[in-house]
Amino acid sequence: MNRDLLRNLCAVGAAALLVVTAALVGTGIQRDSGTLRVNWPPLLANWLPHVGPGTPAALAVAVAVVTYGPSLAARLPWRALLATAWGTATAWTFSLALVDGWQRGIAGRLTTRHEYLQVIDRFDDIPATLRDFTHHILLDSPDNWPAHVAGHPPGATVTFVLLDRIGLGGGAWAGMWCIVVGATAATAVLVTVRALADESLARRAAPFLVLSPAAVWAGTSADGYFAAVVAWTIAFLALAVTGHRPRATGLAAGLLLGLTCYLSYGLTLFAVLATTVLLLGTHRRRPLPYVLAGLTVVPLLFTLLGFNWWEAYHLLVDRYYQGAGGVRPYGYWVWANLACTAIIVGPAGAAALPEAALAAPFTSPTRTRTRTRTLEPQPRLALLVFAALLMVLIADLSGMSKAETERIWLPFAMWLLPACAFLTHPRAWLTAQATLALLINHLLLTAW
Repeated sequence: MNRDLLRNLCAVGAAALLVVTAALVGTGIQRDSGTLRVNWPPLLANWLPHVGPGTPAALAVAVAVVTYGPSLAARLPWRALLATAWGTATAWTFSLALVDGWQRGIAGRLTTRHEYLQVIDRFDDIPATLRDFTHHILLDSPDNWPAHVAGHPPGATVTFVLLDRIGLGGGAWAGMWCIVVGATAATAVLVTVRALADESLARRAAPFLVLSPAAVWAGTSADGYFAAVVAWTIAFLALAVTGHRPRATGLAAGLLLGLTCYLSYGLTLFAVLATTVLLLGTHRRRPLPYVLAGLTVVPLLFTLLGFNWWEAYHLLVDRYYQGAGGVRPYGYWVWANLACTAIIVGPAGAAALPEAALAAPFTSPTRTRTRTRTLEPQPRLALLVFAALLMVLIADLSGMSKAETERIWLPFAMWLLPACAFLTHPRAWLTAQATLALLINHLLLTAW
């Protein structure tokens, strides 16, 4: 066994040990005290072996990507590759969701008592509802918002309200929106890797971005939609700072960054990745005025409509500890959250992290002395991956993400997966990714 493969397998073994330990320790805690508030630690899921209408399609997509993915990614024209990645990611996510059936897997996911669609009728007058939004965040407030509505800025809920206004109301349309839009995250990450590293690394990462275990939770979850918005924010910023139509791409990056802050409070951590992109850019200053101009639009709009972001965030912290967040033990979840992350990035994601560490500029004195903008492609990609890892660690230590991070951290996981470009034997690792996703979706009934 060569040294590279041994290093990869050791990383996978460590990740597997973390997951097994989290499962065993978590099962004991949940049995004794029930404080974890999950039935299948560390995942929010129930044991339910099953097959469904999506099973044949999921198997077919997995076989096709494992067999043809690396070769197609290497030779397709770039634009065709982007379109193919989006289409295949959509098919993979859609088929996995349909393993649970149409109603349970897609149409009913966003209509449960904790979800956004429960409050559509309370947004008949959007400005008035936004002015009153903070009065319903706390559990002891009158007509308090469902958990996911209270736990996010209103941009998330307004998205589904606007879909309803244009005739795409109900759980089926909301589920399809999250799947189809969420699948574009893979395309956005490819655009970023090509702009900041090089095209060959993006092509090698493409099959792993498409065939990831994270798709189990992206379909159907609003966090899949959030992942796409923030991925395109970073992609447009990467294009802007590398000189690709900096006015238009800078403005687009700013607009989406502002929207990101009003979809989820936790996504403000993407300032870490955005800063890394700026450091890697070769044209940093020119797009900045356009980025800043775009960044003001969504916050200004919501503020003028009466929503106070800071007040809502502080109330959310109180609401979080009024509910499950105040019961779930930090001492368990601070490391079990990382086990959830190991699951959503899969064996290939775990195996790739040591390779990214070896490629990173801080592991070589020569690279450390090199200016960031003149680094070689592999160290540049490694910096993006470790910026994503830093965001995960900050979110973890904050204590505001105890459990359910297999869903909540989907936007972060998408930026760990490009490290798979460093792996050799891609078909073997893709097989491992697909196998894990299929086993999870067929053995467990996940909450998303």
